[in-house]
Amino acid sequence: MISVKHLSKVFKSGDKELTVLRDVNCEIAKGEVIGIIGPSGTGKSTFLRCLNRLEEPSGGRIEINGIDILDRKANVNLLRRKMGMVFQNFNLFEHLTILDNITLCPRTLLGRSREKAEARAMELLQLVGLYDKAGSLPGELSGGQKQRAAIARCLAMDPEIILFDEPTSALDPTMVSEVLVVIRRLANEGMTMAIVSHEMQFVRSVSTRIFFMNEGVIYEEGSPEQIFEHPQRPATIAFVNRIRTLEFKLADKHFDLYGMFGEVGIFCNKYGLGNNMLKKVQHVMEEMFYGILPFDGPVTLTLDYSEKDFTLRLLFVENGCTAPVLDRQFGDFLPLKIIKGMCKSLRETEAGRILVEM
Repeated sequence: MISVKHLSKVFKSGDKELTVLRDVNCEIAKGEVIGIIGPSGTGKSTFLRCLNRLEEPSGGRIEINGIDILDRKANVNLLRRKMGMVFQNFNLFEHLTILDNITLCPRTLLGRSREKAEARAMELLQLVGLYDKAGSLPGELSGGQKQRAAIARCLAMDPEIILFDEPTSALDPTMVSEVLVVIRRLANEGMTMAIVSHEMQFVRSVSTRIFFMNEGVIYEEGSPEQIFEHPQRPATIAFVNRIRTLEFKLADKHFDLYGMFGEVGIFCNKYGLGNNMLKKVQHVMEEMFYGILPFDGPVTLTLDYSEKDFTLRLLFVENGCTAPVLDRQFGDFLPLKIIKGMCKSLRETEAGRILVEM
């Protein structure tokens, strides 16, 4: 369905040039779901925007169903009807109801009657769980509801391909799952999709193939299992290892615990661990930092999640510690009892290295 050969994109500002895409090559078949991951600034969103010519490529070739869309004679508007795009920030018209937002393009671009456009819109609102919000204005909806409405608006044009550019990045973590459920449903129904996202657990579960982008190219591609479990190239290995771990280095007890809680929340959300697990992790951190660790020296906390045994591990390391920390506490010491009641195991692997498994 999509063939990309030697695609490049260079942004110019005066005498300065920034090469974002260098030599992108790929094939995407009908019904595939391509997850696009990689560090920030490696061209993921620019790649999507080039596919539907929201950005004009600097070189290369893009074919959609055998038609070169970079040809001067190509009908770009027709292309965009077949290739829908869902953005980070919804882009709904604030002065129009949700129903009018969804029916505007089918009526003006496809020539559908109001009756047919509204009937289809109500079907799509039912699909995304917003049937009762048809008459609401965007300002009356939550962020997750706005993004679901944006997906319905995209589907109203009957696209053959949908491009998702970080569809959950602007959402509160509590609203992410409602949008991902809708995207998963579309994947199950065979919609061809390309998804740029930092929600790694979701990308892994929904994609048929993964593109790992680095330095403006598709650096490595393969099945989700191959990329996340058996990456072959150095940058992919480093990226996969980094997203599975979260590390904090604390000089003393005067640190921002609540700022850490926020980062831990994002980490847990990536893996779909849920609010109950997040609360347990935060409780363990609080008991360890303020009830158990003496802070005789700097402390490092590392969180690591394993999808093989679905275990979240917290390793607390008090640097320079020579005497066992847990031995200093009584067996019925309340913070220890609290932590033991919430985790699979708690042990000190060596002096000052306490491992909590949840």
